[in-house]
Amino acid sequence: MTVAALGFMPDRGSDTPIFEQICAAIRSRIRSGALAPEERLPATRALATDLGVARATVVTAYEQLMAEGYLRSRRGSGYTVCAMGEVELSPAEETYPAQDLTEHPPLSLEAGEPDMRLFPYRAWAKCVSRLCRTRPEEMLTGCGGFGHPELRQAIATHVRDWRGIPARPEQILVTSGATEALDICLHALARQGGTVAVEDPGFPPICNFAEAQGLRVRDLFVDAQGAEVPTVGDGTGVVVLTPSHQYPLGGAMSAGRRQSFIAWAAQAGGWIIEDDYDSEFRYAGHPIPAMAGVDAQGRTVYIGSFSKVFSNSLRMGYIVAPDGLVDVLGTAMSAKGARASSMPQAALAEFMHRGEFYRHLRRVRRVYAERHRNLVDRLRRDFSDVGHVQDHHAGMQVVLHLRDGLNDQKLAQSARAHGLGADALSAFCRGSAGLNGLILGASLNDLDEQEEALERLRRVISSTEKSPPQERIFRT
Repeated sequence: MTVAALGFMPDRGSDTPIFEQICAAIRSRIRSGALAPEERLPATRALATDLGVARATVVTAYEQLMAEGYLRSRRGSGYTVCAMGEVELSPAEETYPAQDLTEHPPLSLEAGEPDMRLFPYRAWAKCVSRLCRTRPEEMLTGCGGFGHPELRQAIATHVRDWRGIPARPEQILVTSGATEALDICLHALARQGGTVAVEDPGFPPICNFAEAQGLRVRDLFVDAQGAEVPTVGDGTGVVVLTPSHQYPLGGAMSAGRRQSFIAWAAQAGGWIIEDDYDSEFRYAGHPIPAMAGVDAQGRTVYIGSFSKVFSNSLRMGYIVAPDGLVDVLGTAMSAKGARASSMPQAALAEFMHRGEFYRHLRRVRRVYAERHRNLVDRLRRDFSDVGHVQDHHAGMQVVLHLRDGLNDQKLAQSARAHGLGADALSAFCRGSAGLNGLILGASLNDLDEQEEALERLRRVISSTEKSPPQERIFRT
């Protein structure tokens, strides 16, 4: 393989950072096919010299493109273009299904819901059709107890390239969603009558699962660094965390706090369940590595899902188990009779192998990034008298922290009555006090729908305030 000539020079007068200019240039050449799969890029030091920039700038650009799935790096081989069919059609050639193929409700600000109008229906149908013609038996058989072998291989590749987890296919257990994966992990790792620690605020179903299994629940209050670390010897055996993008607040756990959790697990003999529900949607800087990827102690179990990034109807999730837990989690999975549907597994494996999954992923990342940025901007501009927003540049939801005098539960109830589907932040709290806000979905609506939804939300807020509603709503 020859070193590719990029034909690019940075514009030093531009407001766009140079590393982003490098990313855009390489990304464009990959999409157009000018850079072929497996073609090697210039070494970071050589390209930095040619461009007259710091080597760290080139490294930053290459690592960003690795995180997006455009490049991969192998020891001794430098950076090469991913051979996963990622060359994209030009906008004129792309065809998408009519919007009436989905039943998604208009104007909903429901958090965590993907826009299924963006789903690659035709590409998926072609993949399923091809599989039915060539290997029809795999649509119903061949998955084994822990998932289709090719899908387990595809997931292992995905978490290695996107999340920094050096997993083998044997460590992957395919489940019928992240909730089933969580149930299996709690069943396998928590002692009968033991204590499970959860984030506060956090995802309520986690507590429901734990309490249904007769476990005690301990709250870990979330601060600016992330969830607080349990004390060794306090009886906590398992912690459930969302370190890459905390739900519902949206922040990322600091590197120091992550290491503290890993140290706690090693000293206490405890386990960390990492729920990485939407980590692919990070819109600025580098993706934050999964905790499981930096846990040399092997005390972190990773849970992933395709419901946010791909389809919320396929009901497909997975567990990445440390080597020492593969048999334990496999036994728990069998004992609970858990098994993902065989029908979509071979098709999803084929879809990922052909690069269609990554083509879709890059597309929705771009769309959701624009919607997320627009929602934050509009909330800051037109709802500044109502509350404030902290932009974490990630995820599928934004929290509007309300000012004193507004009740998030009352506003959420009224918003739902008007079809907006907003959630009250306080409803996700168990012991933490003083949190008062609305959790707003950033991905479900296009920009025009989002605009109308915010208009409606403003009217809802104005009508529920004790003081008379304000005259001006939005700037023109």
